[in-house]
Amino acid sequence: QVQLAESGGGSVQAGGSLRLACEYTEGRNCMAWFRQAPGKEREGVASTHIDGSPTYADSVKGRFTISHDKRKNTLYLQMDNLKPEDAGMYYCAARGSGPAPCRTFYGMEYWGRGTLVTISS
Repeated sequence: QVQLAESGGGSVQAGGSLRLACEYTEGRNCMAWFRQAPGKEREGVASTHIDGSPTYADSVKGRFTISHDKRKNTLYLQMDNLKPEDAGMYYCAARGSGPAPCRTFYGMEYWGRGTLVTISS
């Protein structure tokens, strides 16, 4: 059973930056960050596959960067130029080889409990 634990959330002003971290017990081929704002559905933000380039949601392209330190079993999400609409609970997720490409954010098997990001304008 893969366990994921997010950290790094907090409160920041619009235009600021945060770096989220996700420590995991065992890596998987596809790992991703999701977020869920109050009253909205959870959405994929960024994903990375062991054999491919990272993928980003259009809303965060050019502002967010997903990276992976396999020596530390940690996945990161660097978030720059944050906007009020980026606020929400951020989740780390992982899966093995699934029925769809990693860039689709589909079929994640393991989830962390989330870390909260709040943004003041």
